[in-house]
Amino acid sequence: MMMNTNDMFMQFGSFLATIMFVKAMYEQYLPHQWRDSIRSFMYRYTERIVRFFSPYLHITFEEYTGERFSRSEAYITIQTYLSEKTSDKARGLKGNFVKDGKALVLGLADNEEVTDVYQGVKAEIEWVRLPWFDRDREKEVVPLLFADLEHYNLTFHGSNRKFVTETYLSYVLNEGKAIKIKNRQRKLFTNVKEKSGSYFSRGSLWSHVEFKHPASFETLGMEATKKNAIKNDLLRFRSAKDYYNKIGKPWKRGYLLYGPPGTGKSTMIVAIANLLEYDIYDLELTAVKDNTTLRQLLIETSGKSIIVIEDIDWLLNFIDGIWSAIGEERLIIFTTNHIEKLDQALIRRGRMDVHIELSYCCFESFKVLADNYLDVKSHRLFETIKGLLEETKMNPADVAESLMPKSLELDVDA
Repeated sequence: MMMNTNDMFMQFGSFLATIMFVKAMYEQYLPHQWRDSIRSFMYRYTERIVRFFSPYLHITFEEYTGERFSRSEAYITIQTYLSEKTSDKARGLKGNFVKDGKALVLGLADNEEVTDVYQGVKAEIEWVRLPWFDRDREKEVVPLLFADLEHYNLTFHGSNRKFVTETYLSYVLNEGKAIKIKNRQRKLFTNVKEKSGSYFSRGSLWSHVEFKHPASFETLGMEATKKNAIKNDLLRFRSAKDYYNKIGKPWKRGYLLYGPPGTGKSTMIVAIANLLEYDIYDLELTAVKDNTTLRQLLIETSGKSIIVIEDIDWLLNFIDGIWSAIGEERLIIFTTNHIEKLDQALIRRGRMDVHIELSYCCFESFKVLADNYLDVKSHRLFETIKGLLEETKMNPADVAESLMPKSLELDVDA
């Protein structure tokens, strides 16, 4: 006998009423913590059952790790890789500016999924937002900064486990690091001077600003042969990782720049940084109270960087601490106005490998400056100027200032 429509709706209504009644009793009489436990239990074991029968495996990369909630380097590297390599495949994107706000970088939007393919194997990578804790109950314990943490979830077929964990992930991390270096905005760091308490009671020991300076080896007022020798040494160092590993030495190199004030030591440092595309850490030793603090400062420096220590006349007590504390791919540049006053143990090879004298302006340096400032490669007065420079001691900074045009329409033949 067929059930009529009215009976069907009545039974369905009774079923809904029963569900609503059970839900109301559940919420009214079951303690809050029990409800959370039941939800957590159901989620956990349902997920386990599903995963037990699923042929797919999962790896999670959380944004923050460790007791100090430091941002995970793996998470940042994967984020960089996905932004560059897979954003053209995603439907949901978000944008961000890098490098002086001129370059727009697209990344994956929240909960967006993309499929990556490497060596013919698909690895489904899903970016999701992971609530780390119950904000309502624990907001007094943990800062709201960590209220909504994120993670990347990598899903792949179990048959590809060895390939993904040993080959694919190494590729992703290496590519991500290379992309990060290419896209990064370089920085100029200065160490924070201690005012009260301890360095270790605050955040980073370094403050920074964006590093932007146009100086280059092409604009340096220096004789061409000497300039090219310095450039070649720097470029060899930048590509010498395998060589340093082979000979068992840390991948770092010391430079000593010496000469009278105004001869271009600071400009040389900037030109080196621009050539190698390195950050600069300007280490003010008068703000460092002991070797423990110095070591902590140096540990916080990154690779692909130049550590600058100026006016080193009293540095010998710190020198071994500097060499032992820093990591790989660092240049350490020391400067002094008076090399004759330095202890020979301080400037020996192995501590300061390359000595570069920056002296008064010679005629070759003048020609470079005249070309830079006035676009003049030759002039009837050049022979006279050459003789004058041989008789006087004038530093390149003063020569450059004298060549600055008083008007943008200056007639250099006048």
